Amino acid sequence: MDAFTDRAFAGNPAGVVLLTDDDGPDDETWMQSVAAEMKHAETAFVRVGEEEGPLPLRWFTPVREVDLCGHATLATAHVLGGDRVFTTRSGELTCTTTPDGWVEMDFPADPATPIEITTPLKAGLPGITVKAVAQAVSDVLVEAATARQVRDLRPDFAALAEVPGRGVIVTAPGDRPGLDVVSRCFYPSYGVPEDPVTGSAHCTLASWWAPRLGRAELLAEQASPRGGQVRAILSGDRVRLAGRAVTVLAGELIV
Repeated sequence: MDAFTDRAFAGNPAGVVLLTDDDGPDDETWMQSVAAEMKHAETAFVRVGEEEGPLPLRWFTPVREVDLCGHATLATAHVLGGDRVFTTRSGELTCTTTPDGWVEMDFPADPATPIEITTPLKAGLPGITVKAVAQAVSDVLVEAATARQVRDLRPDFAALAEVPGRGVIVTAPGDRPGLDVVSRCFYPSYGVPEDPVTGSAHCTLASWWAPRLGRAELLAEQASPRGGQVRAILSGDRVRLAGRAVTVLAGELIV
């Protein structure tokens, strides 16, 4: 699946593996091996059955399991028809289809608290004029002076891999009419040097930008080479994220 896009070969690719009761209990070693084979930023594993109720959902990068992944959740919901509830390591996640065909996900907000910039961040973000640095549960957020700096950034991945936590979000206000936020996301210590479009990072981006821009609903662009757009609505301690997805390949695992 290509998530957070309406065209193939853009947005963020994710593998979605559908497990049935015939597949037996979850095997974490097998799941990790499949994710490593797929080489996507995340591969989702969802157990589908005939019973009603939330479906168990897990996400793996090529090197480890993660607590939350937006684009692979969007991809999974799209495969299963759009309207789904999942049980995950981050609690219960609800996905619904909007009237314009986007899939909207209800995620926990992940606000960031200001901190001092560290040496690995300085080294890892050449050319960035840092206006603020903040720590969320998952990521470190760095606010740059302009969207152009974000777009032109050529990071030092070895330095960013030394930043504690999952990774680094670099962001600035939007630079086009109707575009509120621009960002890029880097997770070298998780085997993902640059993530094309990161849904979970927008749980932090919405919490950061909504009060600063004076509105709860934002249109955000993740300015990676593949690129993609996310609609984010901050509502208390929750963030509603919406995007589209495209199926590019379907097949069967034989091992």
